[in-house]
Amino acid sequence: MELLSDEMLVDTYYAAIQFKLEPDFIRMLAIEMKRRRLNPETVRITA
Repeated sequence: MELLSDEMLVDTYYAAIQFKLEPDFIRMLAIEMKRRRLNPETVRITA
């Protein structure tokens, strides 16, 4: 997880939601964003 940039983590989170991936995977991404103190709305640059 540490290899992902902040932007890539947020993009992956949104993609996982969009494609309805496993809830556990989405939760793992959300936990990592919280750990990094990321606000998805301020980090997301690309769509």
